[in-house]
Amino acid sequence: MADFAAGKWTLVDTTGFDEYMKAVGVGMVMRKMAAAIKPTQIVEVEGDRWTIKTLTTLKNTEIAFVLGEEFEEVTGDGRKLKTTVTLEGQKLIQTQVGEVDSILTREWDGDTMIMTLKAKDAVCTRTYKRAV
Repeated sequence: MADFAAGKWTLVDTTGFDEYMKAVGVGMVMRKMAAAIKPTQIVEVEGDRWTIKTLTTLKNTEIAFVLGEEFEEVTGDGRKLKTTVTLEGQKLIQTQVGEVDSILTREWDGDTMIMTLKAKDAVCTRTYKRAV
């Protein structure tokens, strides 16, 4: 059981988010709105089945998946992707295949979750803290 990941996580710091959003094709207006938001992620784990809810004042999204099984994902900005998620230790790797491929990695260390988003040459790092 991935107890280390389960819980509520609040964004506390971000770098390179605008560059990442540009790389995946998000327009300027949506990028400006998204940059101003501090999302909360709720991670639920039951065996190999995971649910990640991303809550914002703009739009809420949810993905539910079984580790290693491909599923269709629609991102908050409307991109339709084929996604597969794997777990390596305390690192969740979300591989998204679509018009622009990207890899989202969530790595946990105690009460901190570091999320790294990569597409083309853009790399974004988002730091979350466990909410109490």
